[in-house]
Amino acid sequence: MAASRDELELSHGVMSFGDHLEELRRRLMLAIAVPFPLAILLFFVAPTIRGILTAPALVAMTANGLPARMQALGPAEVLTTDMKLSLIGAVVLSAPWILWQTWKFIEPGLYREEKRFVHVLIPGSAVLTVTGLAFLYWVMLPLMLQVLIAFGVPGPGDAFGIPDPGQRVASVVSEGGPVFPVRSEPPEQPAPGQVWVDLTTRSLNVVVPVQGSEDSFEVLSTPLSRAGTIAQEFRLGEYIGFVMTLALAITVAFQMPLVILLLGWTGLIDRETLRRQRRYALLVCAVLGAVLTPADVVSMVLLFVPLYVLFELGMVLLLLAPADRVASGTILGSSAASRTSDHDGRDGRETTQPDPTVQTDRPEPAADPDPEAVDEEGTASSDDKADPEAS
Repeated sequence: MAASRDELELSHGVMSFGDHLEELRRRLMLAIAVPFPLAILLFFVAPTIRGILTAPALVAMTANGLPARMQALGPAEVLTTDMKLSLIGAVVLSAPWILWQTWKFIEPGLYREEKRFVHVLIPGSAVLTVTGLAFLYWVMLPLMLQVLIAFGVPGPGDAFGIPDPGQRVASVVSEGGPVFPVRSEPPEQPAPGQVWVDLTTRSLNVVVPVQGSEDSFEVLSTPLSRAGTIAQEFRLGEYIGFVMTLALAITVAFQMPLVILLLGWTGLIDRETLRRQRRYALLVCAVLGAVLTPADVVSMVLLFVPLYVLFELGMVLLLLAPADRVASGTILGSSAASRTSDHDGRDGRETTQPDPTVQTDRPEPAADPDPEAVDEEGTASSDDKADPEAS
């Protein structure tokens, strides 16, 4: 059995190339051990995830008088969509575990100061990612879909030579044609042959016998939409791909403050340069807003504004978290990190220096005798020996 990473570091101090490959293989196996079982579990709740992602589109379609439903143009489209959602959801949910395994692989090769930089970047990236996805789902996506769907919705009732709906209803009643009841909820006891318009789903419903049975009945429905030449109906697979692409673009775009912070730490840019180049930052944010969103002004503005706010946030972070403060550990509020300790190589070991304020129990050396006293004693003793009467 191969020795563990800690044993190799303690016995040899550094790892060989083969040991690095073995450690890389172990970390990769641990990293993929979580997403695959999680994807299998998420597949059973994929319809719920699909419903959450399609909810903004259905709300926007209902608000514009269109039938709130998606199209599946292939037999396996719903299945493949659910599989895609389960895989993507598993990767997203297991991202902390994957990042942790990546960090454990590269951690021993970093100085303590370099580890402090990573401790700032990883939590900041997680916070910005969650903020960007929340902004996409609750703010940007509903407004964007509302604008995009409104482009294909017919205008006033008398536009394009289409008669007013009220006039059409009056002419049908005068001719003795059928008038279907309009309901917000289906009837409590639907009878065979009963027809009604569901106002909530904007659909025409009829009760018919089940094929092959005379005692069972079912409700068939067809969506209703405004008269026009364009039918606004979304395909399920394309819509999910559209949302996933936007989510990826928003996630990458919301990392701008950390990119600015990292460039400032490396010395490539500084706050004065960024302050002087604000007009170019406005241009870059406008270009990104136009490229990462559909070709409409509202979507571009919805992304342009937060991108520029993130640019300003990057300059603020560069002021609050300069490289020297992060390296010393003061930006994280850790006083222990700045205590007296030296670094021995890149293995993260420390050699503690003795504290001069600590008292030791060593015995004090004996004081040197007074030379004058020695001389006096020596002289006196010699005189005594020299005087025969004294003896």
